[in-house]
Amino acid sequence: MSEKLKIGVMTSLGGDVKEEIRKVRDFGLDNCQLACWSPEYYSDDSLATLKSATKEFGIEITSLWAGWPGTACWNFTEGPQTIGLVPPETREMRVRALLEGVEFAAKLGVPSVTTHAGFIPENPNDPLYAGTVEALAKIAKRAKELGLWFCFETGQETPITLLRAITDVGTNNLGVNFDPANLLMYGKANPVDALDILGPYVKGVHAKDGEYPTKPSDLGVEKPLGEGRVNFPLFVTKLKSFGYTGVLTIEREISGPQQIEDIKKGIALLEPLC
Repeated sequence: MSEKLKIGVMTSLGGDVKEEIRKVRDFGLDNCQLACWSPEYYSDDSLATLKSATKEFGIEITSLWAGWPGTACWNFTEGPQTIGLVPPETREMRVRALLEGVEFAAKLGVPSVTTHAGFIPENPNDPLYAGTVEALAKIAKRAKELGLWFCFETGQETPITLLRAITDVGTNNLGVNFDPANLLMYGKANPVDALDILGPYVKGVHAKDGEYPTKPSDLGVEKPLGEGRVNFPLFVTKLKSFGYTGVLTIEREISGPQQIEDIKKGIALLEPLC
């Protein structure tokens, strides 16, 4: 019998840290991914508060989801020029920010750092491709020195493009944080089929649902778990077939009371599949 998967939830570093960690416990969960978009929060104070709060509430942080500074437009028209490490204009400062995230994760005792690399060019001969790989390698090498995994969040690139980038970076500490909804919302792949390409590299999963895009400029719509096109029973079964024994981290990218209700419903949907 395969090992039962755990359920977690996304939380953030930037507000009331103790309250954010307490919310994880209030869902009846014992783990989370911690998202941080600004290096200013990689402070000694944040570190101390996180260590205290996670110990108090019995919460494990499974990955630091490290963002980067500067404008990001989550669409198809401006996204390629503004997201991740692909745009050369912002690449250097974003590498610095991600390196700070790697250092912070190591101090916190978190096993991996995750990020969106951006719209990695599908053509490996695109001039932007080599620079992106070089930047990714710099971060991955430092993560490896500190004993951390460096994980790519799926979304803006096709699965085979992501596999090519992983192979070309080649640091042997690279993984995938597999977001099935992103693959749909960016129109890049059916997530169940994408596991045939990326399954062996999956180190984390975002349990998120969504639809394919229908407008040329806009991403598909995110949905509560079970209301989009992700076939979670089939997806989880196939995920396990690749030996995945980690966490399904629920991500619902809205705020307020509806987010809380959707997360609770998501937990109920996932529990019998784990």
